[in-house]
Amino acid sequence: MVTATTDTRRWWALGALVASMLTLGFDMTILNVALPTMTADLGATTGQQQWMADAYVVVFAALMLPAGLLGDRFGRRRMLITGLGIFLAGSLVGALAGDVNAVVAARAVMGVGAALVTPLSLSVLPTLFGPEERTKAVGIASAASALGLPLGPIIGGWLLNHFWWGSVFLINVPMAAIGIAACLFLLPETKDPASPAVDTVSTALAATGLGALVYGIIEAPTRGWGDPLVLGTLGAAVLLIAALVVRERRVERPMLDMKLLAHRGFLFNTVAATLVTFILTGLLFVLPPYLQAVLGHDALETGVRLLPMMGGLLVASRLAPKVVTRFGARAAVSAGLVVLAFAGFLGSRTTVDSGYGFVALWLTITGLGFGLSLIPAMNGGLSALPRDRAGSGSGLLMTLRQVGGAIGIALLGSLLAGAFRDRLDVTGLPGGAADTAGESVVAAHLVAERAGSAELAASANSAYVHGMGIVLLVCGIAALVSALLAAAFLPGTPDAEEPGAPDMAAERADARQ
Repeated sequence: MVTATTDTRRWWALGALVASMLTLGFDMTILNVALPTMTADLGATTGQQQWMADAYVVVFAALMLPAGLLGDRFGRRRMLITGLGIFLAGSLVGALAGDVNAVVAARAVMGVGAALVTPLSLSVLPTLFGPEERTKAVGIASAASALGLPLGPIIGGWLLNHFWWGSVFLINVPMAAIGIAACLFLLPETKDPASPAVDTVSTALAATGLGALVYGIIEAPTRGWGDPLVLGTLGAAVLLIAALVVRERRVERPMLDMKLLAHRGFLFNTVAATLVTFILTGLLFVLPPYLQAVLGHDALETGVRLLPMMGGLLVASRLAPKVVTRFGARAAVSAGLVVLAFAGFLGSRTTVDSGYGFVALWLTITGLGFGLSLIPAMNGGLSALPRDRAGSGSGLLMTLRQVGGAIGIALLGSLLAGAFRDRLDVTGLPGGAADTAGESVVAAHLVAERAGSAELAASANSAYVHGMGIVLLVCGIAALVSALLAAAFLPGTPDAEEPGAPDMAAERADARQ
């Protein structure tokens, strides 16, 4: 077992993890900026856009638990390299895809690779760094992942201005190759052969349950919440997820360790991180079409205009450890969520005529709130894990975060689609053209261009900004409620225990021996 005291290369090893996380962060937003272009070229509806984004996160979330266990049992470095290889292969498939279904399939394959990379990148940190260094290491890893958020759109925007949209997938190939090389030469192997085996039934229940949940949420605005298919799908999702929980509670060595959820430090830090991810992924889904379709920027200009969020995040990454040291993690997470709520409320005041300066202001505040809340929450959750359950525990934490991300895209994207369609004025358009215009703001602009209708384009802009304002208002409310929950329930110290909760500190001490 690699420890913080014996491994003098731990900071170099962190560099290998940074390369892996950068690859995934890079891909997450490069697609968001490419979606408007892909929508125009492939004729994708809003629902299909959601699936191009969610196929990745659904598979990602469903497979992270078994991925963490595979790394614990067979070697975390080995599984990291395997995951990056799968991610590379999926990127090649995406680059060559010719229709929406092929893109969705490629994104699903990439989700498999990402599921192996993410929890294992985090699970290595407790074995490399002691408590005094772990906050800094988590901050660096989180910043590396977030660094890809603006870099992806900038590089992706340049690619879209010069090449076809498949190039945004192809760029992942050298990025993944660099990550593989870094892991091979810099990262020591760690494992726990005594970890529980991967449960095929539980994995299937998690994948189908989450897939059914996201499908129902995406289809509801189009079919109606009372539609039999939507109700049946959502009902099946509840039953499948309930069956997963029941099964895991009865298994002697569960893949989903409920004892971890009984620990207040792990549970509420994970809930806080999940809610932050819900808010951020929803925001990043709705913002690029506003910058491109409404404000008229191209893909590269859109990527550059996301940079203020990165500036706020970089400030927060340096500020968060100091705030935690002086005021405690609970205060840092709560304050970060309040800042995020303020950004959401401010952003909901955006109008068609606001201009980019106003957007840059609330984007900067968003990055600041994101970093102040997520970094301490992630560190608090990881610190609560016993060392011998680092892979499975971090897999559970990241699974719940990605579930929040998938639901954020599905729920907030569906809210946006419904608000846009209700507000859009399609008076005078033939039935087919009206239906097409109602699919997305990009589709409405294409119809307006063909019809020579400046009124339709103006209505599309107004309808989209209205829907985006509703989404941002919901994000602000969710962040404010999350701040109150964090202030009320997060432990004041990393190792605070509830009566009757498992003695995690003792387990960590035992694991070090």
